[in-house]
Amino acid sequence: MKRIVLKLSGEALAGEKHMGFDEPTVTEVAGQVRQLVEAGIEVGIVIGGGNFWRGRDSERIDRTKADQIGMLATVMNCIYVSEIFRSVGIRTQILTPFACGAFTKLFSKDRANKYFSKGMVCFFAGGTGHPYFSTDTATVLRAVEVEAEGIYLAKAVDGVYDSDPKVNPKAVKYGEVSIQEVISQKLAVVDLAASILCMENKMPMYVFGLNEGNSIVNAVNGAFTGTKVTV
Repeated sequence: MKRIVLKLSGEALAGEKHMGFDEPTVTEVAGQVRQLVEAGIEVGIVIGGGNFWRGRDSERIDRTKADQIGMLATVMNCIYVSEIFRSVGIRTQILTPFACGAFTKLFSKDRANKYFSKGMVCFFAGGTGHPYFSTDTATVLRAVEVEAEGIYLAKAVDGVYDSDPKVNPKAVKYGEVSIQEVISQKLAVVDLAASILCMENKMPMYVFGLNEGNSIVNAVNGAFTGTKVTV
């Protein structure tokens, strides 16, 4: 593929600490993305905010405000991960749907294309800029907007299962599943709004475990053991 969008789980980047960052994990991710960039692949990245904030778990905070805190958590994640990427020689830019002073640039397709053409990795931070939309939806939206060829979902779980493997030890993993099945069976690969956006725009997804060795490079090169979500 020439252009992909990689979705990184905030919790996965936190490693066993489950909060904040695990620098060796992020550095390992940076090394793998560098291999992709050196191979001529254009990479956009979305990062969840769950290693800092899960506002939907709070019963005291207004949903709109909780989602705004979550958007800012993704900005913090992208600033940190971007700097780790730069430390291994990758050029980066962070794009947000709202102004963040001098921290980021405002997102536009033209701006993203300009950075891609220069061999830079684009971080799409801040979600969609609106409450009630998750980073799943933001991932699909950005992938569709920049005309990526696929979305790679690096999660703490190594694929799509017929039930939650953390709860059901007999859960069965899919090697391949259609987006229609994901929606009808409520398999929770991404949320419903993101799933429908994928289906309508024929955007394939590849779900795999971040913590497996060389997992990002293997996934992009087709040698992965995760789940392909077809369209």
